[in-house]
Order: sequence, then structure tokens, then C-alpha cells
Amino acid sequence: MIDEQTEKRQGSFWRELPILLGVAILVAILVRAFVLQTFYIPSPSMQHTLELWDRVLVNKLVYDFREPRRGEIVVFKAPGVWQSGNEGDDFIKRVIGQPGDNVVCCDTQRRLMINGKSLDEPYIYVESDGTRDQVASHDFNITVPEGRLWVMGDHRQASGDSLQHYRDSAATDDAGKINEATVPIDTVVGRAFTIFWPVGRATWLTVPDEFDSIPDAGE
Repeated sequence: MIDEQTEKRQGSFWRELPILLGVAILVAILVRAFVLQTFYIPSPSMQHTLELWDRVLVNKLVYDFREPRRGEIVVFKAPGVWQSGNEGDDFIKRVIGQPGDNVVCCDTQRRLMINGKSLDEPYIYVESDGTRDQVASHDFNITVPEGRLWVMGDHRQASGDSLQHYRDSAATDDAGKINEATVPIDTVVGRAFTIFWPVGRATWLTVPDEFDSIPDAGE
């Protein structure tokens, strides 16, 4: 005796399978486009926070509701003067200065100062022999323009970041140099919030506690 109900359900499943696959693919495309995206790390500029070929998960939705904050690690589309010839290169750096922040190098202990407050940076790259990167390759005193960010790599001596582009700018005035060195907020793709591969390095990318004591501009 044939179980007609079972036979009907099996046939229905095979007819619905292409629809289910199509829906799954559409959801994956929408999630990648608007919510989450994976990126791999091709350079040493964020060592040892991010190592070569680490894979990170980026929240693309968070900055639709607020601006990037100091200490967060962000992925952004490189400004034209930052690009190496690959149009639309994605960069990953740490936010050091928000709009209006006064970022200065350095205090008497060779630490960055943000809005008059010294910043300890425990994440800065350290060689195997214990030698620590300089906080900055030379002194500077800038104020971040409205709608832009000052970003730096954790491996300061191997990072094409805001400081390098400020130092190398061909602009004839300081405002032009700062503009070339900073990143427009509207080019930020999202916040890197976790390393998920390799599994042995999986961790959350939280904001270091040292940023909690930095006052907002004008306070």
C-alpha cells in the first residue's frame, strides 16, 4: 500500500528546493551588502592586533546609526591619494581622532595626546626582542576636520596611515595636509569586531580601556 501523504511531501520538497536555495542566496547577498562582511588582512600594518591573513568580521550596519569612535578598528575605502593603483582599495586601521579632536605628538613620555589627555597605547607593535614601535615617526599637532577621521595602524613603522600621508603630503598649507591625511566618515565600510579565522586566534576586537579617559573636543 502506497503512503500517498508521504509521496506528496517528497515531491513537494524537490519542487520547493530551487526556491529555498534562491531565498538563501538572496539573504546571503543582502547580509553581505548591508549587515556583515568578511575581510582578510594582507599587510602587517595592524600587527600584533591583526596578523597577516587573519580574517575579520565587519559590522556594516553600526555606522548607519552613529559615527565611528576612538579606539575602534574600521575598514574604509582608501582616499584617492592613499591608493596604490587599485581603485577602491580597502584599508583597516584604528580610529585615533574623531571630528574636532586635537591630536598631538607627543607628551614628555612620548605618548599621543588627544584633547589635552595623554593616551597609553598597549596595542602598539612590539618586536620579538621587546623593542616597541615609536608612537609616531615625528611630532605633529592637528585638529581633525568635521566629517573626517584620523586613523593609525598598530604597527606604526609599517602602516600607511594618517600620519604617513600627513608627513608626505604635497599640499602647500596645513589644512590641505590634514585633509589628505584624514579619512571621510562616509567612506567607512564598517567596524571590525572579531577575528574569526584562524580559530586559534579568534577573539573580540574591543576598544581598549585607555580610550575611556579621553575627553571630547571642547570639554
